[in-house]
Amino acid sequence: MKKRMLSTLCSMAILCTIAIASTTEVRAAESGEKIVDGSTLTMEDSSTGYSSSSVARGEYLMTGECTISKAGLTRVYAYASTTANREVDYIATLVYVERYYEDEDFWGQVDWWVEETHDDYFLSTAKSVKVDRGYYYRVRANHLAGDQYPYDETASFTDGIYLP
Repeated sequence: MKKRMLSTLCSMAILCTIAIASTTEVRAAESGEKIVDGSTLTMEDSSTGYSSSSVARGEYLMTGECTISKAGLTRVYAYASTTANREVDYIATLVYVERYYEDEDFWGQVDWWVEETHDDYFLSTAKSVKVDRGYYYRVRANHLAGDQYPYDETASFTDGIYLP
């Protein structure tokens, strides 16, 4: 009797888990959010992306992050930072502001810049970029740190935000 009751309870628990997982997937599909090259197209005012911890943690590089936010009707504010796990000879952040081209389904470059320094463990950079209305925009950044070439390198990117 105990075995039968235990078996029934386990079966019900498995069934509930499957039902909950299926419902979650359906809700995500019904929301209609489109994902392009890893970035979800959203109607949010800002988005922040982080480097993957498994890729970022090398001998020198600790983390990388980037942010995009609305800064008016025709501007976005782009920010990126790179953190090393100790002071390094070279640290750099390459920042790309990209626009989503719906007809061709890809991200195209709008602006980019590089910020670099020596003998430091942290670097951040930011810029206000003039853009056209009616498109999705994201920030993508490459993060480098090290004492000698080849440097530890990782990347981060945000979701796409819409400028109406």
